[in-house]
Amino acid sequence: MTVPTPARIAAPLSVLMCPPTHFAVTYSINPWMDPDAPVDRDRALAQWNALRETYLALGFDVALINPVPGLPDMVFAANGGLVVDGLAYTASFAHAERRDEAPAYRAWFAAAGLDVVDSTVVNEGEGDFLVVGDAILAGTGFRSTAASHAELASVVGREVVPLTLVREDFYHLDTAVAVLDARPGHEQVAYLPSAFDAASLAELRRRYPGAIEASEEDAAAFALNAVSDGRHVVTAASSTRFHAQLAARGFVPVGVELGELLLAGGGAKCCTLEVRRPAMTGAAAA
Repeated sequence: MTVPTPARIAAPLSVLMCPPTHFAVTYSINPWMDPDAPVDRDRALAQWNALRETYLALGFDVALINPVPGLPDMVFAANGGLVVDGLAYTASFAHAERRDEAPAYRAWFAAAGLDVVDSTVVNEGEGDFLVVGDAILAGTGFRSTAASHAELASVVGREVVPLTLVREDFYHLDTAVAVLDARPGHEQVAYLPSAFDAASLAELRRRYPGAIEASEEDAAAFALNAVSDGRHVVTAASSTRFHAQLAARGFVPVGVELGELLLAGGGAKCCTLEVRRPAMTGAAAA
């Protein structure tokens, strides 16, 4: 018996990005970063521009934040906070090298008319917070603290699901989990099983029995550091096995090459902060 492939519906996203004008690897705060390895900033900018053009071709609304000199990791906009229903929960970085990014992103949120709530505990935004349906998956283990999970839950009034990461090479949740369809009732994710402790893996399997389990090779290429509009999945170009897994579930893989940014432990999702404004309905939508 042939199981029909679900129809996938694309809903173009509103996102915030930061050009890698000052991108460099001058320190090491994750296993991917080697300050002795050369970085080609021009190549990084070309790859980042190709990612931005991919989003524009998919109909995304792409806003830009001005990069700040001396903040080489600011290109990884996902870490700048979490925006849900027009509310922006600010980041508070674990490492001193990145802490000055937080006020820059906070200023952008405020200027964009979002309702800003300042965090009081360490968290790294969408690096560790992924919205899936009505819940938010929340990572801890290396960066964001368990205390941030409780604070976020009190701020947004949604279920926050704690997940513990156990591998330093997958130090943020968005390196080990990809949200493929975030619509309530249609939730679909992909993840790397070995990135989680036993309890967290059991919770992922309970919540998402039909999830894609990615290979070690694809995860190492940051295939799971992906951005999806519900149909198109922007992911690492080299991860062809993951592309096949996506296609088998009715998704359209869109490969991008971000090898230069991977030298700092970043991929498509790291470069992309989703700006979720309140949905307009009825007369307000008209």
